[in-house]
Amino acid sequence: MSLEELMNQEVTSVSKEPEPFGRAPAAIQIITNDQIRRSGASSLPEALRLADNLEVAQDNAHDWNISARGFNANLSNKLLVLIDGRTVYSPLFSGVFWDVQNVMLEDLDRIEVISGPGGTLWGANAVNGVINVISKSAQDTQGWYAEAGAGTELEDFTAVRYGGKLAPDVYFRVYGTYFDRNNEVFTNGATATDDWSEGRGGFRLDTAGTSDDKFTLQGDYYNGASGTVPTPGTNVESGENVIGRWSHTFSPDSDMSLQLYYDRTNLSKPTSPSIFLGTTFEPGGNFSDSLDTYDANFQHRFAVGDRNKITWGAGYRFTHDQNNNAPTLAFYPAPLEQNLWSCFVQDEIKLLDDLFLTLGTKLEHNDYTGFEFQPSGRLQWNITPKQMIWGAISRAVRTPSRIDHDSAQPTGLPSPLPGSILSGTTAFTSETLIAYELGYRAQLADRISGSISTYYNDYDDIRSTTATAPFNLPIYLHNNLEAETYGVEVSADYQMLDWWRLHAGYDFLKEHVHVKPGQVDFTHGLNETADPQNQFSFRSSMDLPQNIELDAGLRWVDRLTINNGPNPGGVPDYFELEARLAWHPTKDLEISIVGQNLLHDQHAEYGFPSPTQVQIERSVYGKISWHF
Repeated sequence: MSLEELMNQEVTSVSKEPEPFGRAPAAIQIITNDQIRRSGASSLPEALRLADNLEVAQDNAHDWNISARGFNANLSNKLLVLIDGRTVYSPLFSGVFWDVQNVMLEDLDRIEVISGPGGTLWGANAVNGVINVISKSAQDTQGWYAEAGAGTELEDFTAVRYGGKLAPDVYFRVYGTYFDRNNEVFTNGATATDDWSEGRGGFRLDTAGTSDDKFTLQGDYYNGASGTVPTPGTNVESGENVIGRWSHTFSPDSDMSLQLYYDRTNLSKPTSPSIFLGTTFEPGGNFSDSLDTYDANFQHRFAVGDRNKITWGAGYRFTHDQNNNAPTLAFYPAPLEQNLWSCFVQDEIKLLDDLFLTLGTKLEHNDYTGFEFQPSGRLQWNITPKQMIWGAISRAVRTPSRIDHDSAQPTGLPSPLPGSILSGTTAFTSETLIAYELGYRAQLADRISGSISTYYNDYDDIRSTTATAPFNLPIYLHNNLEAETYGVEVSADYQMLDWWRLHAGYDFLKEHVHVKPGQVDFTHGLNETADPQNQFSFRSSMDLPQNIELDAGLRWVDRLTINNGPNPGGVPDYFELEARLAWHPTKDLEISIVGQNLLHDQHAEYGFPSPTQVQIERSVYGKISWHF
């Protein structure tokens, strides 16, 4: 894909309608299918390292911490992630269990990553960013595809997909995947017992775009297990989902869509005992959770005259959550049903031929805090056909999760045993953000394109922690923190030669989190953040003679501080290198070898410094893939 084709690549996450990437007025980055293939990424979190505006830190073999614009702590909760329109954050903590989001990378069309608030269109939790993972249509994945490989950490893996035609203009595909990952190691050299395996299968059916009506039906099932650290045990996770989507085009300026989905997730996790000064106050146990989600969304777009393009919609979500509580982790009530109502409207106003103002807001009602509104105003000036300046002021909210509101000390425990490690409060309210953004995106020449985004974020009512006597447990969650953050995100592509492309990205973040006057916080405002101040990435992609591809990616991550231990501890800054060499003996056959984390035998990306901090090891794997 040329740089001009990349700037014209269709994106939908900024305004909920198709528009060229180069004209989307937000801090958006796009990860194409070809970029994922050439990076050698073997999972969705690894693919997200390609977005310069994200912080991606691998915690162990199967857990990642991913955020935009800060707040990338253990319970990070300000990033909304969608896979084909299905929200995948857990209402337990408003975060993402990344180890169950293993989409088949070959069938992805693109990943759109927005840093900055998106609550006006996408709702609560799109506070610091939105990740929208979009699959190819069944029409674009016809025939057989198979891949298999093995390596040192990714020990063995395979994937098979078949796409066919059921009737004129009706296409389908089915797929299955399996992988097995090896354990990482602890700082003390011992095995980390965090090995991970998962099997997954699914289908997608699409009608072709030859009429005004399009239908999509797709679904997935997965079942996996992973080891726990530092205490040996086994996480067991499974789930299934099905999505139906109908879209109808009334005219070039008017269309609508209706989407329905059902999603079920099951997880079972061992919990650690509560130990203080060598004394076990509570034994370990096992926590399990089953969540059923039913979601309906309607959207309509139309034009009013020559100057107004209006998009509006409404949605409803019903969830049924059932916990089996453990001694040190409990939610009351254990079964909980919740309702979420929402509607939004947005108007793109053409002020001049090259000047646009977009105004909109989303109104939601949830069972914890009632009504929430998230307005925004966005100005776009197309300086030339290939240069654009944009600015925005937005309000976004992060509504309470179950851990904020419902986590509690188990009943029936003798006093003064502390019970839960964390305890929520029914008075927990929504965190709020007022964000100010300014950005510039351009194709400066045929071979150079880039963007720069700046922001200033003003947060209020951020989650805080309050310890209780005599054991400091449980730690109660309140809204006693405020914060200001600001930063710069830079991204640039250079097609140096027809066969050689370079890419560079830089991310600067400054955070100031503080306790509200007259209030308290157990960690003095430090526990919500664990972010590098600077990040830099550089990638090179070469197309060599004899159908050989050579790709390399270098990243530098600044020191980050972990605060959820007895004293703050840092993860040192580090360089790491990924490299891939691939040969195409025929057009449809690819043989490749990928090296990951090549600069160190092992290194830490997250976690409190200790003998049992997990170290991510250097790894190599080989892969054969074939379309037929």
